[in-house]
Amino acid sequence: MESITVEDPDRLWEEIVYIAYYLHWSFESILELDHRTRARVVHEIGAINTRLDQPAQDF
Repeated sequence: MESITVEDPDRLWEEIVYIAYYLHWSFESILELDHRTRARVVHEIGAINTRLDQPAQDF
């Protein structure tokens, strides 16, 4: 595994735990993601949660 350099290690841990919690991916699988992909996954999980938190609309 290639070492990862990050500006904010605490932010990396937040992303790892967030993805692992929601998608049940392994630590190693998450670390294999490049920063851009990992950020996109975090964004998409957040978007899903936001939609689920909205009241249901009657059609």
